[in-house]
Amino acid sequence: MSLILTEEQEMLQDAANGFLTENAPVAAFREIRDSKNPDGFCRNLWKEMADMGWAGIIVDEQFGGSEFGYVGAGVLAEQMGRNLTASPFFSTSVLGATAVQRYGTATQKERYLGSICDGSTLFALAVDEGPRHRPEHIEFAATPHGNGYKLSGAKTFVADGHVADKLIIAARTSGETNDPSGITLFLVDAGAAAIERTHTPMVDSRNAANIKVDGLEVTGDDILGEVDGGYEALEGILSAGRAVLGAEMSGSSQQAFAITTDYLKEREQFGQKIGSFQGLQHRAAHLATEIEMTKSAVLKSLQLLDDDFESASATCSMAKAKSGMTAQLSTQEAIQMHGGIGVTDEYDVGLYFKRVHVAQQMFGDAGFHADRLAKRSGY
Repeated sequence: MSLILTEEQEMLQDAANGFLTENAPVAAFREIRDSKNPDGFCRNLWKEMADMGWAGIIVDEQFGGSEFGYVGAGVLAEQMGRNLTASPFFSTSVLGATAVQRYGTATQKERYLGSICDGSTLFALAVDEGPRHRPEHIEFAATPHGNGYKLSGAKTFVADGHVADKLIIAARTSGETNDPSGITLFLVDAGAAAIERTHTPMVDSRNAANIKVDGLEVTGDDILGEVDGGYEALEGILSAGRAVLGAEMSGSSQQAFAITTDYLKEREQFGQKIGSFQGLQHRAAHLATEIEMTKSAVLKSLQLLDDDFESASATCSMAKAKSGMTAQLSTQEAIQMHGGIGVTDEYDVGLYFKRVHVAQQMFGDAGFHADRLAKRSGY
């Protein structure tokens, strides 16, 4: 498949660019941050996104979705990355929708996919238990109890976990701590009495939560996928998340680069525009090529999720690693080329730097994915 958008996807891109530029620009993100909005996003804006079909972008039409696929989700995420738009799109419309649509029972699909599409139910994925992404390292316990299980343990860095209505929790039902087998996914009510959620604002002014669960009783109806076989489902959910995060970081890279090149054309030093200095031109040209390669890598991963979901894992890892490295390079170069003012809050480049720093760590940084791909290749 060619690494270009279809006409419909380009139309979605144009519509998303226009809507977010007008309704959710960086200035809107600053307002949310400065007002210390407890949700971390505007619920009215999220309702508008849902009304336009964005919340159900990957959900099948029979459940009320747009059925635009992962490329469509990536198109939206890229524009959100350009504008630093804060919303539950990633946690709910990508992670939650992927989990329920691909691994849920018929009853779970009927119960939850419609409410994802209309924006009324928010989801969060609780997988990591430490400061680094280690999806197979699960100590969170699910012990047999009556006709179901009791869940006990803690999770960290749960994106949108403070506002989620539903939690998807990776728990260990058998095996050792680092054993991929023996993991089971549970879909539970986030507001249950046995669940304690601690709001943890991040350096990028987004929101996450640390979650503690003490003896939450669940039944077989709460299981998402297969008992002891949840790691395969978890990998599928994470692959989708990695590719869409890559798209967001690609958008942030492009916007940081655009801000920087505009500055190079305006700032004068020694009587001439600094953009005329050959050293800065070389750095800008190098960054431009990295951004183009990243766009191709991300688009390929999204296309593969749509065409052959089960085989997309390695490509999604590659796209996540590449987009993270490029986003860091883009924002670092933006700050350096702006000079001292680049680190002041008055300029937007610092906001992009903080966001991509968090996003490239989420679900594995470049080092994590390089190691993962090397192991897959037998090195």
